[in-house]
Amino acid sequence: MPNKDALTAQDVALLLKIAKNTVYELVKRKELGYYKVGRKLRFSMADVEKYIELRRSSSPIDHRNDISPVHASFKGSGFIICGQDSILDVLAANLAGNQHLDRPPLRAYVGSYRGLTALYQGEVHAATSHLWDGDSGKYNVPFVRRLLPGIPCAIFHLTLRTQGLYVAQGNPKGIKGWEDFNRPDLVMVNREKGAGSRVLLDEHLRLMNLPGGNIKGYAREELNHLSVAGAVGRKEADMGVGDMKAASQVEGVDFIPLQQEEYVLVLKKEDLSLQIVQAILEILNSKDFMEQFRHMKGYDISSIGKLVGET
Repeated sequence: MPNKDALTAQDVALLLKIAKNTVYELVKRKELGYYKVGRKLRFSMADVEKYIELRRSSSPIDHRNDISPVHASFKGSGFIICGQDSILDVLAANLAGNQHLDRPPLRAYVGSYRGLTALYQGEVHAATSHLWDGDSGKYNVPFVRRLLPGIPCAIFHLTLRTQGLYVAQGNPKGIKGWEDFNRPDLVMVNREKGAGSRVLLDEHLRLMNLPGGNIKGYAREELNHLSVAGAVGRKEADMGVGDMKAASQVEGVDFIPLQQEEYVLVLKKEDLSLQIVQAILEILNSKDFMEQFRHMKGYDISSIGKLVGET
């Protein structure tokens, strides 16, 4: 894990789920604090947290390509795609180069539950989801039906990812699976309410009749997989739930795979004829787009762009 008081622009980009160039734009606009080591920019975790907090309480956004990870209002800002996976950043970049579109899409870095409710409220136009229903054992469709009642939706496959536990390198505590959340000697770090990983954990805890409040560290929330893995890597917690890819990006962390999840894109059927939606589906089904992820660890994009559900 990088030194939290000497983060590089790339470290900050990974934490905020934005492009590296956007980090430099934030510095130029004096929205993100920094310091210099020679000619190189460095950032502290306090700088990043201050930026997030300021954006959390800021006024409605303008028409720029990146939206704060926790912004309160998305209305009136053009076509907006919700979700935190980097596959969406690549999709947005491809759309930005489409000369037939009036403006590039915006990105809202929020979790699955918040994205689906924003889609229901008409605040965004496309939302991603990886929400697991413990009663049916199915992903996404049950939640889309509940959170967008009466709204016909089309659900398109993006990728299969592996969810599991981040543990300290070498797994010194001998952690094996969900049942270990019942151990009194362990401390966890959590995701925010509504994140797919948080819903996955909470559903398993419900099925085990284990109240989250009984678990040490359950109330500590982080906004992305890297932050959860980072807390484990710094030995601030013994375990946390997240995807495989983040574990490979953080030093001092091992990954225990537990469950394969389906990450999907949700669109309202009434929007399927929009030019930008047609462009999205065309890109997802293109060989060039698939090639960018074919050899990337943690992705299975063999069925990307396939219609996998309707409501």
